[in-house]
Amino acid sequence: MTTRVREQPPFFEARDAAVRRAGRCILHIEHLSIAEGESVAFLGPNGAGKSTLIGLLTREIQPLHREEPPVRFRGTDRIVLDEVRRAVGYVSATQQSQMNVHVPAYEIVAGGLFGSLGVPKRFTVTADQRQRVMQAFEQLGIAELADRDATTLSSGQARRVLVARALVSDPSVLVFDEPCTGLDPQGMFWLRRTMRHLAQTGKAIVLVTHYLEDIIPEIGRVVLMKDAHVIADGPKERILTADHMSALFDIPAFVECREGYYALRADY
Repeated sequence: MTTRVREQPPFFEARDAAVRRAGRCILHIEHLSIAEGESVAFLGPNGAGKSTLIGLLTREIQPLHREEPPVRFRGTDRIVLDEVRRAVGYVSATQQSQMNVHVPAYEIVAGGLFGSLGVPKRFTVTADQRQRVMQAFEQLGIAELADRDATTLSSGQARRVLVARALVSDPSVLVFDEPCTGLDPQGMFWLRRTMRHLAQTGKAIVLVTHYLEDIIPEIGRVVLMKDAHVIADGPKERILTADHMSALFDIPAFVECREGYYALRADY
């Protein structure tokens, strides 16, 4: 008699998931799933629906009602928001615009324990929590920034502090939503290196971007999005081609690959 191994449900799954705003469909996913522990990049132009899709994953956006639940998180449609927040760390360029208060970077990272940017006045950081905060700084090699005023950090430093904030709760998945927007080449270098480091230590990376250069070698799957739909999905070697990129961005383009990194070049 053989024992059947129960298949693990996807970390995230969407079937016939639609989101509408002002009477217009801004996202429609026929079927998409992300396996537990899988790293994937969502690539597409602005307005493609990428960030809306991430909103479905983080449960900050709800799809249109269906008889069969269109979104499932680890096999269930009844996941609570706190459970999602424990499982998913989120980093975006827009968070940085809110780091405009004179508090130590340490407090920005500690806020990740409470779902806020900074520590709410009604909470006190315990000794154990402080240790977790410092571990997040140390894991990223930026312990020297912990006591710095958040408003004095460079854009690249501030973005890495936000990564530490996402990391402090030890999530299994880290979502990077347009992580290099507004960064100079140095900031991009360190942010991408940070993503590589986290992927190599076992964190699943979900990347949202319109730059091929953001797709680190550790990400093997790429999903192309355009006009609120998924138009291609598969191994990056098959997806990141000149034909696909030209159709995705509506420009004549070619793709270069070097040591696992891809770059898009417009054919002027």
